[in-house]
Amino acid sequence: MEQQEVNSRRPWVVGVSGASGTPYAAAVLRGLLDAGESVDLVVSRASRLTLLDETGIAFRDAHWQEDLRQWLARGADGKPDSFDVDVSDVRHWAAGDLAAGPSSGSYPVKGMLIVPASTACVAGVALGLSKDLLQRAASVTLKERRPLVVAVRETPLNGQTLKHLVTLDEAGAVVLPASPAFYAGATHIQDLVDFVAGRVLDAAGVPHRLYRRWKGELGGGSGGD
Repeated sequence: MEQQEVNSRRPWVVGVSGASGTPYAAAVLRGLLDAGESVDLVVSRASRLTLLDETGIAFRDAHWQEDLRQWLARGADGKPDSFDVDVSDVRHWAAGDLAAGPSSGSYPVKGMLIVPASTACVAGVALGLSKDLLQRAASVTLKERRPLVVAVRETPLNGQTLKHLVTLDEAGAVVLPASPAFYAGATHIQDLVDFVAGRVLDAAGVPHRLYRRWKGELGGGSGGD
């Protein structure tokens, strides 16, 4: 029975790189868990510095559940305990663990979401460097023809990064710039963050209610409904 339960679990791998934008990652993780999805989490070394800078939270391997729960409970405005999150269906893999499950194509996953994706991460995946578990898992996702969504967070973009993004697109990834839209009637920073997170989940085919969808009516975002 235990072996059957292990084999039936097919998580989404979520990779968090060192780009600014840890609230995007938190919103995507909450959205996946709210949808009843399992998550395998890879937090890069650089992203831990960004997370500490943007939230004051130190992500520690030995206390990752406690730190993750604190991170996901935090609103994009910095207010703690804004969300009630159950992280029991999250499995954490250390970024330096190249023997981890997601490093192999035989490990069953639905696909991978990189949120946010730094230009260094984009380059590493496009070139197939596999210097850490995040890049290796992304390479495996591409070679196995599984969904890969890359939420790049950088501006402006230079020519080399644009070439890397084209390479990822040609390899089958969805390149999704972290660009909030305003037609959904955003009134708070969390609304803008949730719009990007919702578009990531849309690209993965995961249902959510993170933003108000366009209905073909002008002015639909100017008032509440």
